[in-house]
Amino acid sequence: MSPNSTKSRRTTREQVTLEFPDNALFAALGGAHQQHFVRLEQKLGVRIATRGNLVAAEGSPESRERAALVLRALYARLEGGEDIGTAEVDAEIRFASRESAKSDGDFGAPAIKTSGGRIVRARSPAQIAYLDLMRTHPLVFGIGPAGTGKTYLAAAFGAHLLYERRVERVILSRPALEAGERLGFLPGDLREKIDPYLRPLYDALFETIGDQCNRLIDAGTIEVAPLAFMRGRTLARAFVILDEAQNCTSAQMKMFLTRLGEDSRMVVTGDPSQSDLPSGRAEGLNESLAILGDVEGVAQARFSDEDVVRHPLVSRIVRAYADSEATGLPQRYRKKEGAA
Repeated sequence: MSPNSTKSRRTTREQVTLEFPDNALFAALGGAHQQHFVRLEQKLGVRIATRGNLVAAEGSPESRERAALVLRALYARLEGGEDIGTAEVDAEIRFASRESAKSDGDFGAPAIKTSGGRIVRARSPAQIAYLDLMRTHPLVFGIGPAGTGKTYLAAAFGAHLLYERRVERVILSRPALEAGERLGFLPGDLREKIDPYLRPLYDALFETIGDQCNRLIDAGTIEVAPLAFMRGRTLARAFVILDEAQNCTSAQMKMFLTRLGEDSRMVVTGDPSQSDLPSGRAEGLNESLAILGDVEGVAQARFSDEDVVRHPLVSRIVRAYADSEATGLPQRYRKKEGAA
C-alpha cells in the first residue's frame, strides 16, 4: 500500500484533513450511513466530519493521527480492489495503534495471496508477527485463545506457499477427540466418520482458497486427515498444520513433529486452556513448548484476548474465563467443603 493514496493533507492544531479524489471509493470508505466513520469515532475518540471528498478528524493529536492512518490504509485497500467492512476497519485501528506505525509511517495490514483472486490480510500486530515467523522458521507454534486467527492464518499461509509453488502439498491434521461429548459409533464410511472432527479445517481452507478447494482436495494437493493417519509418514515438500494441539498426548506430539521431511514447514496451533484430554491439561503441547523452546528453527507466536478478531464479545468472554481461573469462581459455584 502507498501512503500517498490521498491527494492532499493539511493539519491544524486540533484537526487533520484528508482529501480522497475518487467519488466511488470515497463513498465505500464511509460505508453505508457512514458506519465506518462512526466506528472510528467510537474506537479512537475522534470526531469525523465530511465535506465533499474531504474528511476532517478532530481530537487529541494522537487520536487524530491514528484516524488519519486508518483512513489512508482503508482507502489504499479500496484502490487495490478490496471490499472493506467492520472487520477491516477494526484491523486497521489495531495497526494504527502500534508505536512503529506512528514513528516510521508504516501502516496497513500485510497481505498474502492465496489464489488467483483472493488476498488474506493479517488483522492484528500479533498476526503480523505470526506471519513473519512462518516465513522464517520451519516449525512454528501458534498459541492462544479461540478467535485469534491461529488456524485460519496458518491455512492461508499454506495456500499462499502452494499458490507460489514453494510447496507441493498442504496437509492439515487434528486429533479426533470429542469436546467432552461421547458421540459413540458414527454411521457411514471412514470419511463420513471423521469429517465432523475436521470440519473447522475445511472451513478455513474454503474461506482462504474458495472454489478451487474441492479440486485441490480431490487431486491430493490438499489433504485433511486425523492425527492418527500421520504415523509412519514422512511429509516432504509440504506445508503441514496440526490444529487443536492441546488435545495431543506427549506421544502423539512427538510422533507428529518427527514427520517433518525435506523442504517442508510445520505449524502447530493450540489453546492450552481448552484441552479435552482426560487429565484436562494440554500435556503434549505444553511439554513440546518447554522442550523445544531453545531449539534452533523453532519459534512460538503468542496470542492474547486482545488479539481476538471474531465478535467483540469473544474477547470479553476469553478475558472473563482467564480472570476466573486466576481469582477462582464466584463462591456460589464452589463446592461446599465436605460436599460430595
